[in-house]
Amino acid sequence: MTQGRTPRGLSPFTRLALVLNVVVPNIIGAGVVLVLAAWVLPTETLSSDPDALVRNLVVFGPYLLVAVLVGAWWGHYRMRVPALPEDADDEAREQHFRRLRRVVLRGPLRLATVQAVLWAVAAALFVLLNVFSSGRLGFQVGATVVLGGIATVSITYRLVEVVLRGAAREVLTIRPPSGSVLPGVLMRTLGGWVFGTATPLLGVLLAGVAALAFGGYTLERLAVVVVVLGGVALLLGGAVITLTALSTAAPVLAVRRALKKVERGDYDVDVPVFDTTELGLLQAGFNTMVSGLRERERVRDLFGRQVGEDVARHALENDVELGGEVREVAVLFVDLVGSTTLAATRPPNEVVELLNEFFAVVIDVVEHHGGWINKFEGDAALAVFGAPTDMADAAGCALAAGRVMAVRLAEEVFPGSDGLGAGIGVSAGEAVAGNIGDRRRYEYTVIGDPVNEAARLCDLAKDVEDLGERSDGRTVGVVGSGAAVSRAGDEASRWTSIGSRTLRGRTEETEILVPTRLGGRTAHRSESESDDDAAQESHQAASEAHEPA
Repeated sequence: MTQGRTPRGLSPFTRLALVLNVVVPNIIGAGVVLVLAAWVLPTETLSSDPDALVRNLVVFGPYLLVAVLVGAWWGHYRMRVPALPEDADDEAREQHFRRLRRVVLRGPLRLATVQAVLWAVAAALFVLLNVFSSGRLGFQVGATVVLGGIATVSITYRLVEVVLRGAAREVLTIRPPSGSVLPGVLMRTLGGWVFGTATPLLGVLLAGVAALAFGGYTLERLAVVVVVLGGVALLLGGAVITLTALSTAAPVLAVRRALKKVERGDYDVDVPVFDTTELGLLQAGFNTMVSGLRERERVRDLFGRQVGEDVARHALENDVELGGEVREVAVLFVDLVGSTTLAATRPPNEVVELLNEFFAVVIDVVEHHGGWINKFEGDAALAVFGAPTDMADAAGCALAAGRVMAVRLAEEVFPGSDGLGAGIGVSAGEAVAGNIGDRRRYEYTVIGDPVNEAARLCDLAKDVEDLGERSDGRTVGVVGSGAAVSRAGDEASRWTSIGSRTLRGRTEETEILVPTRLGGRTAHRSESESDDDAAQESHQAASEAHEPA
């Protein structure tokens, strides 16, 4: 346990509140006793011993004062936690924390026990004070004191729970509750019923039994007894049940509020754990669950950044199987020109910075047109359209992405870098898309002729000056295959054929197409803007017809 997370102990405000929780319930209990003695005890019993009333009142006042003082001192002693020295070692800090945690979590029971002992002594004292004069009087006075003691103990327990809630939150945040709970939701609820409802009703029952067995109650006197005990039941029972309900509802409401945030996608939430019953376990369990969700979301985010959001979603929603399926896809391959010279003439940090700017544009354009980056290969990137999810116009989106990417790279990445540029190749056709590798390590990728053709077209776009957009002597060439343009929708009208060539490593000729220019000259900004708008329209049309694989 680190020094910064070691609680120093109960605050002075908390200690003062605990002292008041010993004093105030005793006064309330004493008031209950006086009310019961004045209106519930039969007058005939008191009149049989004229000195009984004076004798009980003489003892009652001093004992109440002594009980309050002793209870305050004893309660303070039972809740005392020695101060932790500043230079304490880890073992001393652990022992201090264990003592503090034990005091805080068992505080309501400790102070309720103090009150119970004081009122048990009072009951025994007043029974002995009256039993030798009249056994009936001794029993009735003792029962009255017991009823006042039950009221005091029950109110003390509930109030101490509320006062110690902040301290309980602190210690339970550091070390959440274990499987053992005290006293538990069931016992808390039953205790609220017993102390708040059953005990006053027991007083009514005893009064009725006494009236039947011994007499001494007139009809009017019995009505007064019922009214007084009923009023005590309503007030005391309402207070105890309200405090019990608040103690039970507060943890549930805290979890509910946090759950609403999780439902909105906010996983950066923790429920303060302040309850020692099963509800505390619920709070701690909720925090554990949210922590797992945060970790899962973080892994999903990292997974999506590594393989693409569509691939990540496809892998999470389906069982991962090795192998693939034949799909109609479009492929865009982009490679940096002059990277060897760049690495030899510039510091590594500048090279990395330029590559990051280069790939930022590539990723932005590809994602904007509905594709995803399948892999990075040094200073090159392979983008796929149409896998793992279907696209209505994958070829059109890939071609539009190539046109827009050429303009943006020339204007945003290479405006002042002599000798730098890029080649972009686009192809389309049937390919195998799936998980390639082994159960221990695999990747989702696309394999087939469109991938090879796009790579060769990328090389052609870098080598032939006439193919690309030119800006201040730096070339960003973009080339599409006849297979890609023939599969495209409206985007096909924005490409012009410049003949056919046999690409390196291939036996058949490939039709070569480049973006259409105005008057044979390099497109100006106005054309690039219209191309971008057209590309967005193409991607929007493809998105509307997009269906899961």
